[in-house]
Amino acid sequence: MTSMTVSRLPRLLSAEYRGRLMTLAHEARYPSGIRLFDEGRRADHFWIIRSGAVALDMRVPGRRPVVLETLGFGDLLGWSWLFPPHTWQFGAETVGPVSAHEFDAEAVRRMCLDDPETGHAITMWVGDVVARRLQVARTRLLDLYAPYGSGSRG
Repeated sequence: MTSMTVSRLPRLLSAEYRGRLMTLAHEARYPSGIRLFDEGRRADHFWIIRSGAVALDMRVPGRRPVVLETLGFGDLLGWSWLFPPHTWQFGAETVGPVSAHEFDAEAVRRMCLDDPETGHAITMWVGDVVARRLQVARTRLLDLYAPYGSGSRG
């Protein structure tokens, strides 16, 4: 599965709020095959992918993790940092070398509290990503495990 272009940062955050968020970014690079986070662990960072690809996956009892979506340029990686209890709902692993803007979740949450307009904009952006990722996960799991699939293939 490919990433969804509607989840891209520039489409949902105005330049003003994007600029505020980016003041908290630092550059991060990861080689291929690095596990960035696992389901159920503490979500204390998130990323906006600059280059490369990251596979989002989900544990399925008795099976290997199922890749739900592959994220790439401009995609938000990680949303669990914004919503209590701040634990990852999916897992993520680099598919190849990745370059990203990395953010400390606590610093961004603090900025959101201190500046409610920015907080609202970021929350709406992340909420949109959450809704789309859950739909992708639902469709992927139906394709894999439902007797007749999700019906999305004709």
